[in-house]
Amino acid sequence: MKLESEITGETRTFESVREVLAKANEEKTGDELAGIAAESAAERIAAKAVLSEITLETLRENPVVPYESDEVTRVIQDNVDEENYQQIKDWTVSDLREFLVDEQTKESDIQRVREGLTSEMVAAVAKIMSNMDLVQASSKMVITARCNNTIGTEGSLSFRLQPNDPTDDVENILNTIREGLSYGVGDAVIGINPVEDNPDRTKRLLEATHEFIEEWDIPTQNCVLSHLTSQMEAVRNGAPADLLFQSLAGTQKGNDEFGIDVDLLEEAYELGREKCTATGPNVMYFETGQGSELSGDAHEGVDQVTLEARCYGLAKQYDPFIVNTVVGFIGPEYLYDGRQVIRAGLEDVFMGKLTGISMGIDACYTNHIQADQNDIENLAVLLTAAGSNFFITIPMGDDVMLNYQSNSFHDATALRDIFDVAPAPEFEEWLEKEDILIDGTLTDRAGSPEHFLRSD
Repeated sequence: MKLESEITGETRTFESVREVLAKANEEKTGDELAGIAAESAAERIAAKAVLSEITLETLRENPVVPYESDEVTRVIQDNVDEENYQQIKDWTVSDLREFLVDEQTKESDIQRVREGLTSEMVAAVAKIMSNMDLVQASSKMVITARCNNTIGTEGSLSFRLQPNDPTDDVENILNTIREGLSYGVGDAVIGINPVEDNPDRTKRLLEATHEFIEEWDIPTQNCVLSHLTSQMEAVRNGAPADLLFQSLAGTQKGNDEFGIDVDLLEEAYELGREKCTATGPNVMYFETGQGSELSGDAHEGVDQVTLEARCYGLAKQYDPFIVNTVVGFIGPEYLYDGRQVIRAGLEDVFMGKLTGISMGIDACYTNHIQADQNDIENLAVLLTAAGSNFFITIPMGDDVMLNYQSNSFHDATALRDIFDVAPAPEFEEWLEKEDILIDGTLTDRAGSPEHFLRSD
């Protein structure tokens, strides 16, 4: 296999498909830290040129982590629909890009192709696409899922209501939920990141949110984002969880660092389908983020975009209700500035949707990264145009527990207004019943949590 390209009069030769994938990636500090990034713009362009001519069959036969040593690879490879793969295996990566951006290509066409793809193919095509390509192709793909409501329907945009509290104070959490609901957010999930990760705390927070949802008959779902094992024990002890959550990595070694493996995920999936309080059928929630494998020294010499695509290939196995990437949360060691965060967010939502999962994002940044609120608002606008299923929202865009910045409840109303999109259908109907939304417009109850301090 000859992997070389001549750019600016210099012939550059690459040793492996894995090296081509890494060096074709857009500039990311995480790849630089790992020592696998292109050393110049010319080398990056040369790698992109080589990658564009590689066939999908070559990518299938050269997974970035060997099948024999990595269970993530095995899940991805074993889930390929062989009939669909045979129809596209001779395509080059460039052919796949042309197919995706062709204005004649529809969601039904993409659906047939996606079942024959591996995560390496998904990552490869993202690497040779511009930001606008990613938005255009993403916008064609409609991926729906159902828990207690339906997410991802055409013309809708949902939001996770994240009511974190630095002491896990239940009343503070409920007050944040009341405020968020008054702005029309919370249809993706009411999801709490707990300060204390144990089954008892998990159960207490699940009970509080479940009771509130039941009292107000809200068509949404609850989740406490403790470790999967804490949630499983809580559910076995009677905790009312609609969704089970876990962070994922794109390598077996990375998942070892998270304290999970495929057997545990399978066990959780079966437990969720049996014991979760949601109507379902989708009862899993996963979170990912470019660079997480590198932070645990578990990247196996693979670039962070390809690893991220592999997270989605693993997530697909468990038919999730939602998956979100936290692009700006890990830090400047992986994504240095707003430009890198925006690119990563566009890549991630595109790759998730091309994989076939209900994909969203936490458009966020930490205070030590070279980004600001305008950067993540730019990303939110681009990804609404791209058809992201949901975003995360927090009061005033400032998470007082996790100490980072994200989109606010106000941003949610602005995005729906700009793009003339609605909440999840069942949630929209409920908002209208509560006089919070009329004909797609918020009423004077917006921002007034007092409405939820009385009982009907």
